[in-house]
Amino acid sequence: MEPLGPVAIIGVGLIGGSIGLAVRARGLASEVIGVGRDPFALDQAARLGAIDRGTTDLSAGVADADVVVVCTPVSRVAEDVGRVAESAPSRVLVTDAGSSKRHITEAVERHPRSAAVFVGAHPLAGSERRGVLHARADLFDGRVCVLTPTPRTRLERTHRALAFWTALGCRVVELRPSEHDEIMAYTSHLPHALAGALASSVPVEWLPLVAGAYRDGTRVAAADSGLWTAIFRDNRGPLLKAMSTLQERLDAFKYALMTDDEEAIHSWWEQAQCRRHVFDAGVDTPGEGRDPGAQSA
Repeated sequence: MEPLGPVAIIGVGLIGGSIGLAVRARGLASEVIGVGRDPFALDQAARLGAIDRGTTDLSAGVADADVVVVCTPVSRVAEDVGRVAESAPSRVLVTDAGSSKRHITEAVERHPRSAAVFVGAHPLAGSERRGVLHARADLFDGRVCVLTPTPRTRLERTHRALAFWTALGCRVVELRPSEHDEIMAYTSHLPHALAGALASSVPVEWLPLVAGAYRDGTRVAAADSGLWTAIFRDNRGPLLKAMSTLQERLDAFKYALMTDDEEAIHSWWEQAQCRRHVFDAGVDTPGEGRDPGAQSA
């Protein structure tokens, strides 16, 4: 990727801070500017080396940016993209890190100026921890980043987004926004919901007796509740479908237990075990290797 001028990051938390650290560590930009609402958090990000400087003035922060990455909650992304499009240079690439894409893309594309500069993205990285204190320059190394261009997305912006996320260490794939949301409902949003249900199903007084299964199965239940409330609401249609699939699997297991059907219980578990083995062996990511311009105009 050709060297960039200023890169602005809207929302310098775990993901935004890690983007800033990666950009600075790899020397990808002349400057990294953090934009946020909390001056203390921005000062902290600067002390940790995630940004060169911070500002609470979005217009000033993006005024000279070559690339702007919006790392705010999914309920705010489209609005923030619009604000960036009004203040940034016409050459700017605006991308994001939201965990759902269809509603964001539809909202952005209602405004021609925003649509002209935006390429939706979702780096599949992060943890249950929050804040720039947990940011890492290597967070994206070898991780998938999904781009979600539409027929209205400019081909030149798609190629720039591909180059940017690749330069951060990601393996970039391309999916339609609705395709992305359906897959994430099953592979990310459902596991988070299941972790929450499992975490709250065990009585508090029994927690001293839990071991690895509870710890591993509930890890992501420690994630930020505000962030995940917004994600669950934004992707509720695909998530409800995923929950129905899960309920069918649980009902099959429940019936096998009720009837004490040893063969059915064994088969149920073997199916799960086989799917886990496929995951452990590594599988191709849907859309990987697809022409970045295949869905772009």
